[in-house]
Amino acid sequence: MQTRTLGLHGPTVSALGLGAMSMSGAYGPADRGESIATVHAALDAGITLIDTGDFYAMGHNELLLAEALRGRPRDSYVLSVKFGGMGGPGLPPLTQDCRPAAVKNFLAYSLTRLGVDHVDVYRPARLDPAVPIEDTVGAIKDMIDAGYVRYVGLSEVDAATVRRAHAVHPVADLQIEYSLISRAVEAEVLPALRELGIGLTAYGVLARGLISGTFVPGRAGDARARSPRFSGDNLEHNLALVEGLRRIAEAKGRTVAQLVIAWVAAQGADIVPLVGARTRERLAEALPAADLELTAADLAAIEEALPPGSARGDRYPSAFMGALGVGN
Repeated sequence: MQTRTLGLHGPTVSALGLGAMSMSGAYGPADRGESIATVHAALDAGITLIDTGDFYAMGHNELLLAEALRGRPRDSYVLSVKFGGMGGPGLPPLTQDCRPAAVKNFLAYSLTRLGVDHVDVYRPARLDPAVPIEDTVGAIKDMIDAGYVRYVGLSEVDAATVRRAHAVHPVADLQIEYSLISRAVEAEVLPALRELGIGLTAYGVLARGLISGTFVPGRAGDARARSPRFSGDNLEHNLALVEGLRRIAEAKGRTVAQLVIAWVAAQGADIVPLVGARTRERLAEALPAADLELTAADLAAIEEALPPGSARGDRYPSAFMGALGVGN
């Protein structure tokens, strides 16, 4: 497994990271045993970056990872943890709490659930409009000074917020959605990151499976059904876009998923794609993308097949869009 460094100030991690959210039922029922086996397979394949959130099924994901990581040397993996999402029984996290006292409170729970003595990258999941980002980052800095956190991360914020946060403490990376059909980051955010020496961890590289080439609609409990991109005529249109990618992938002897993951990785050595595999089969399909080199001709053909702005529908339901630093 190749490695990349998260900006000038962050850790060196595997060229692909593992996003664990889908292991806690976000896209339909997940098998606990298979999820743990997938984490083990990822670690054995050389993946070191594992991303979670304390609000993924309200702590379930962290407890699952604790079981999966038990017995593994602590320095053999890098934990990225998001915090701040506030929900309730049967409710998704719709608001944020990023007050300094809440930051430290959330961290204490995460350390206990994960069974570790420190988190590597700690980041607010979204901007809390009621709390200056300087105060939130200052609280994370306190936890770095105390030895409970190694690096500051951010998630889904705009370029101006990145600059304000970075002025308080060096930011290792910004986690934000980035894929062939979610490219808003390219206009202002990505240039700002590169100016400041901040890495980017890209989630949603398969657009939650929409451009994986294997998406099957109608799975019970699948939260994607509420997303405009997965609804009605939008879904039909978006799935049709994948067929152009399929022809390019097949010509290279690759799958669509491998092609689109490699496209994200090809946008810069400062970008680490997160793969949301919840089964060993999907993980095994994604891994070869780390070694897939795309030529200039390949990249041009991909752009022609799925140009910016060709997808239909927002990437989140309207209730969530307001919390994003950038749009689609």
